[in-house]
Amino acid sequence: MTDMISRVLPRRAARTPKPPRRRIWKHLSPLLRLLILTQLAFNIGFFAVLPFLAEHLGTAIGMAGWLVGFVLGLRTFSQQGLFVVGGWLVDRYGVRPVVLIGCVLRIAGFAWLGCAAATWAVIGAVLLIGFAAALFSPAVESEAARQAVVWEEEGHGPRTRVLALFSAAGQAGAFVGPLLGGLLLAVDFRTACFAGAGVFVLVLAGHARLMPQHIPGRVRIRERGGIRAMLRNRRFLALCCAYGAYLLAYNQLYLALPEEVERVTGSQASLSWLFALSSLLVVCAQLPVTGWAADRLGLRRSMAAGLLLVAAGFTVVAVARPAQWTGLVGLLPAAGYVVLLTLGQMLVVPTARAWVPDLAEDGRLGLYTGALSSVSGLIVLAGSSATGALLDLGLPPAVPWLALAVVPVLAVGLLPRDPGAVHGANHGSPR
Repeated sequence: MTDMISRVLPRRAARTPKPPRRRIWKHLSPLLRLLILTQLAFNIGFFAVLPFLAEHLGTAIGMAGWLVGFVLGLRTFSQQGLFVVGGWLVDRYGVRPVVLIGCVLRIAGFAWLGCAAATWAVIGAVLLIGFAAALFSPAVESEAARQAVVWEEEGHGPRTRVLALFSAAGQAGAFVGPLLGGLLLAVDFRTACFAGAGVFVLVLAGHARLMPQHIPGRVRIRERGGIRAMLRNRRFLALCCAYGAYLLAYNQLYLALPEEVERVTGSQASLSWLFALSSLLVVCAQLPVTGWAADRLGLRRSMAAGLLLVAAGFTVVAVARPAQWTGLVGLLPAAGYVVLLTLGQMLVVPTARAWVPDLAEDGRLGLYTGALSSVSGLIVLAGSSATGALLDLGLPPAVPWLALAVVPVLAVGLLPRDPGAVHGANHGSPR
């Protein structure tokens, strides 16, 4: 019966009664509220420390530039690359123990990083910090997606609205965290690390007290396996590839955009303002944008629209590059790129998370949620190398940006055709 409901949800979503958007929080279950606040706290603690790590490693520790990049890459690998492991553990042992262990490891990692002076100690702390996120992030994200489906089945409205609130909370944390970290750096980097650890102590205490031992409807998978079936699930892999194309485009905020900003202004000082613009847009507009899309578009069309907006952002810069504008005027195309990319993000991210439950096997939502991040992360790893080479080839100034615009356009063609269908008669509804 649940599978039947899951298959017709996209067609019924527009006809189900929905609470006013500003009152969505009131209609959420206590568990959903806990998960959303957890995402907020996660990002506050994380971004209070990590944006300042590179400078600390280069200045205070005295690492060479290549070693700083290597350490940062290790952190990304130990996090994104191992999401699939964290997701598998969630399916096997449940949300609560995986989140609690992940928080303990993150606390230990931040405390270790604050005290680390030797290279080996820094690397160990960074790996621990990344692996901690590979545990608790798939746990929280997969359970938020499962609870969003339950919320939708109860007639409260499209699941994307809940996941939009989840995304907005994360972005708010990403905005507040660096502000907190910047204030704490007035003391020293160790203080920022200990404050980040303190945030995760609060998260640990909150989950130990409030997270249910057994979540109704969740079935733990005792037997091994599931990866082979997932690798044969073409529609899920297609979603991963499309999401990977988005992440590759988003990664240009840290690769192509800094180069463009330095070209037009002579420094990268304006980057912080563009990043703040992106964060504020998500915090202020995520719910209205997702609500509009949920009322008028299905999952596939929402994600396609988001990818096309991302492509339009690259096109704006490509069209302006031949003019060789500099100064404040030269920043306008970059700002347009950031705005369009962020609008695309607001459609793509909640939609991808909402789509995974329709494609996952019963009881393996954690595995599939983790795999979405891991597979798309591998695509970004390979694509970023190609992008770096493209930017260094000395091509006409518009060509690299036009090439980047083509990637999300091609990804639209990869999207599964029927977002409401499932890959097997007994699959698709998270339990």
